[in-house]
This record gives sequence, structure tokens and C-alpha cells, in this order.
Amino acid sequence: MKRVVLLILVLAFSLSGMSQNQQLKSGIKTEKAPWLQVDKQQNHRTTSTQNPKINIPGEFKNKDAVNIVTLGSSGNAYGIGFAGYKPAVLHYNNDLNTIVFIHQMGGELDPGGYTGNLGYDISTDGGQTWSLMNLLYTAEGSAGGGYFLDAARYPQVGVYNPPANTNPDDAYVAFGAGLLDSRNLNGIVYGRGSIGDITDTTRNFLYSDPGQGIFMQERKAFTLNDNGDIWIINPNTSWEGGALEWLEELVVNKLTWNETELDFVLEEQYLIDCPTEGYPADIKIEFSPDGNIGYVAVLGNIEDVSAVDSVSYYPIIWRTEDAGETWEGPVKVALAGENGILGVQNFLSDDELAELYDPVPPRDEIPFTTAFDFDLTVDYLGNPAIAVIAGITGNDPFSVITDISQSSGYMFTDAFLLHSTNKGEPGSWFGHEMGRPVSFRGTFGDFGFTEDNRIQVSRTPAGDYMLVAWLDTDTAVAAENNAPDIWARGIDLLNNTRTLNENAEDRPFNVTFGSEGTFSAYFFAMSNVVPWTEDSLGFLDNFTIPMVYVNMTPTDPAQPVMYKYIQNFDMNFGEFIIPNVDEETDLMVPKVSGPMPNPATSQVELKLSLQKPANASLALTNLMGQTVKQIRNRQMSAGTNQIKLDVSDLGSGIYFITIEAAG
Repeated sequence: MKRVVLLILVLAFSLSGMSQNQQLKSGIKTEKAPWLQVDKQQNHRTTSTQNPKINIPGEFKNKDAVNIVTLGSSGNAYGIGFAGYKPAVLHYNNDLNTIVFIHQMGGELDPGGYTGNLGYDISTDGGQTWSLMNLLYTAEGSAGGGYFLDAARYPQVGVYNPPANTNPDDAYVAFGAGLLDSRNLNGIVYGRGSIGDITDTTRNFLYSDPGQGIFMQERKAFTLNDNGDIWIINPNTSWEGGALEWLEELVVNKLTWNETELDFVLEEQYLIDCPTEGYPADIKIEFSPDGNIGYVAVLGNIEDVSAVDSVSYYPIIWRTEDAGETWEGPVKVALAGENGILGVQNFLSDDELAELYDPVPPRDEIPFTTAFDFDLTVDYLGNPAIAVIAGITGNDPFSVITDISQSSGYMFTDAFLLHSTNKGEPGSWFGHEMGRPVSFRGTFGDFGFTEDNRIQVSRTPAGDYMLVAWLDTDTAVAAENNAPDIWARGIDLLNNTRTLNENAEDRPFNVTFGSEGTFSAYFFAMSNVVPWTEDSLGFLDNFTIPMVYVNMTPTDPAQPVMYKYIQNFDMNFGEFIIPNVDEETDLMVPKVSGPMPNPATSQVELKLSLQKPANASLALTNLMGQTVKQIRNRQMSAGTNQIKLDVSDLGSGIYFITIEAAG
């Protein structure tokens, strides 16, 4: 069994618990996690349990509407995840400029096809052209009546590129999916398919092992990191007693590439202690661009966090700095309390708080909470970044207030990118506001099929820019979040600049408005990494964000669906500015090219572009954060400046270049 280093960080002690939240006014609309919400009326829901009416305006248009490409089909809408579970179904490989989307089969393009089979759609030119419905996995264990004992569900995907390979045909689509076998024990199936020969596929099964206390349930995290390893995380939950029992552990599965077998094999399986109060709301795992620093994260609650003890959700993380050999944690990322994240505690105005409380308590005594799903990525320095909807806990434990503020017109929530500047340690977290939504949960069909804002984050290959996106419905169109558009915003973590919307406002873009996806971008997915281009001078120019959504019948998710790819939603480097600054200050924001050549053995060169003359400083640091070379206060002219740096005396390894110019 793998050794797991446990580092319990107690941030603060509090006896307040729910008492801090008793000042909330009555009649405030809240939501709980779907698996906790038994009685909607008890949870202050004011909408009907039937599908709310959708009122599509007669005319709507947008001059910047995106191109939509039709991808494959499935027999129903369930396979892409719902109720807060978002499988990693869309993957981009920067080295091959290849995008792959995995889904269950059936539907219009697979007449008579079975949803327990898996297929993928793939583009090897960055999303311009696609090969559709490539069969990857076929269920074979028929039990009669159209049911198969090895039917796959909720697939997840990555692109495995062998070292030094530049040809997509010599790479592989790697996958993992859930299944329920003949012994009624949950498990997973994993394998790969050759991109160059779609008939060359593999399949491997990994089942629950009750004798070892390991149970493989559906809700799982998946990533294929840049080292070529697949990581799958499952909550350890047992049905042996006739009811679901949370065992307060995470099951870690590491799969590595075997060159002899040309397939992934299980290298290790072990447990991480996860002593949360109840089942974690969501689970993720991701690694830094170099594959060495990684994080497992959950949304949960561990006792002894002020203002939210046994009341609210917040992120909890485990960190590895040796590519998964050991993990340190759990570390609590408190939103509330005196050690909480100030950006979260201050996003609501005084007027908004007065709508909720009488009297209004101090902000560090308010029980701020995350909602019930999130996404995770890791930046260029190995620091975690978490995209999540955050708000205030309702009168019921582990709920979130989803009412609309009369003073602002928004929900009492915000889409945040929570970013650490010191590898997740307490006190190093900042809350960057991405945008205020106006709706939270959508209802689809008559069987409690729901989905929330489905917030996600993607990064550039280098890990210096982050792109956050989520679903939100115009309240004039529907009362719930069941006629959604995709909203997105970018942030430059190095310069703390963000994108403005198409009207130069400090707000996110509406990605789908004006396209065929308007008011109908259901259950969208975003890639883990985004393609980017350089201009003629070698500066970062555009980021194209791969996104897929489901074209479905919103009142009946069991009907066949088509998948739609958003082909050309771009963010330009010049759109990242410091919000609420004057034009002169904005013009001073420098542009920096990537170092050339990279890797380098003797000398690297960078280009620094300035609108006005300014002094610039440069620091070259190693992975330990030590400065190994430095240039101080060098005068730079307006226009393009060349900076040359001798690296011949440095040992081989990974280094980071930081340039400060014009403040």
C-alpha cells in the first residue's frame, strides 16, 4: 500500500456552528446538493417540480456569434454527466493539436446503437475538421432484453502521445468509464484506441474488492497528465449494508503506459483518508504542466473551521510534489472565518447583505459556502486554481442561497477562480470574481434530472492563463437554469488582468448568444487545455477554447441527442486588461513572447513590447523558487525590445522567467 503523508491543518476553532446563520431572514430561496434534496418545498423552492416554461424571444442576434459544428450522437443525454458530476469528456493535446470528445453511442448517427458502447469524435487540426463516431468500446456481456452486464457509462478521455511523437496517427485515445458487472459490484473499464487504426482498441476491467475494503463507485475524477499517466479517483462508498455508507476514503488508481503491451496497466491502487462530514460534493485531480506537482481536491467539510463547522462546503486538497509518490493533506481551503478568502467574503455589497440579514453580521462571521460542483487546474508554478460557484449557506446545513438580489439583480452567488500563490497553503488563496449569475439549477424531465451552473476551468499549455466558463439562463427566458447560454471569462494570473465582455464591460462573455446554441447550450463541457497561437512577432495572440454542448429535448433527456462543438470562440491577448483602470494605465501593460529556443542550451531570447518607454526587470527562477539570474531596472524603449539571456552555465531542468515592466 502506498504511503500517504497526512498533514492536518486546523485553520481556526469555533463553537458557533449554525448559530452564526440564525440571523438569516425567512423565505429565502436555497438549494441543496441533488442527493440531499428530498423535499423541494422544505428547501424553500418556489418553482414547480415540473419543467418550467421556456419563453424564447422571437428575435435575437449577435454580431460575434460563434460557429457551431455538429459532432456525434448518443441514445440519450445522460452520458455526459448531470447533478453536479462532470466527466472529463473533452481533451486537447497541445503537442499534436488534437481534440477528442468521448460519448456513449446510439442516436441518429448510430441507428439501433447501444448507449452502453463508447465512441469518440476527433479533430487533428485544432477543431477545424472532425472524424465522427469512432467506435472505442463495445459491451459484450448480454443478459438478454437489451441489457448488457458490461455496459459502459460516464466515459472520460485523454490523448496519450508517445515521447517525441509528432504524428497523431501514432498516438492513442485513452479512456476510462464506469460499469456494473454481473456480481452487482461497481467497477471501471479502461483502455485505449489507436488514432491511426480505429479498429485497434483494448479493454481492461477493474472491479470493487470488498475483501480489501475497496469499492469503485460512479462519481470519480480522471486526468491524463503530461507524464502520460492516467489517474482515476473514486470515493470509497459501500453498499454492503443495504444503504450507501461513506467510508471517509478516496480510492486512488494510477495507470501507466506499458510499451511492450502498448496499453495502460494498473501500477498502483491505494487509499487516501478523507474525513469529511458526509459524502464529498465533488472530486477532482490535476497536475502541473510538467506533471510533477499535482492536487486531489474535494468539496466537503471537516470540523473546526470557524463560521462553517458542520454547515458549509469548501475545497479540501491533497498535494504531491513527486508525481504522486506521496500526498500531503488534507488542507482546508476556508472561504469563511477570519482566515477565509477575502475576495469571497467581500463580493456582496452592504445593500445585498442587508436583504439577507437583520442585523448584518461581520463578514468574517458569515457562513460562505461553495455550491456542489467545481473544477481544478494547476498553473505554471505548480499552484492550484479552483473554479467554483460560491455564496452563503442557507438556514439548512449544506445549502446555498439562490435567491435574486433586489438591489443588484443578480443571485447572491458569484463564479470564482480561487487561486493559491503558494501551493495551496492556508493564507495563500485569492478569490478572483469571474461573473455574477442570475440562475442556478435547471430541471429536465419528470424524474429529478437536474444540473447546476456546471462551472469549469481550462488553462493554456504553459499554465499562465486561465479560462473559466459556466451555464446561466436569462431570467426573462426561464425561471430556472434550463435554457442556458455559456458564459466565459479569462484571467492572466501573472499580471492579474482579466477579459472584458464584447461591450468593454467588467463582465464575462456570453459565448453562445446569437448562435444556434442560444438558450440551449445544455450540459456543456470544456477542454482541460486550450489551443493558442502567436502573432508574427512571436507574441501570444489568441486562445481558442474548445467547448461541446448537448442538443437535446429539455423536457425528455431520454430522447436521442446530438453533440455540438463551438469552433471559434477566441480570447485575444489584448483583451486581458486590468478592470476599472484608466486608458493610459491599460496601454502600459506589456506583452511578452515565449523564450526562444525552448528547450535551450546556451542562450534564450525574449521579445518585450511596450506602448511607452519604461524600466524592466527580469528574474530567472528554478523549481525551488530560487533566483538564479536577474536583470534589474533596464531601460526599455517603446515598441519591441529584444532581451537575450545566457543560460549556458545552468544545469538542465525547468526554469521560470518573470518580467516586471511599467509597474
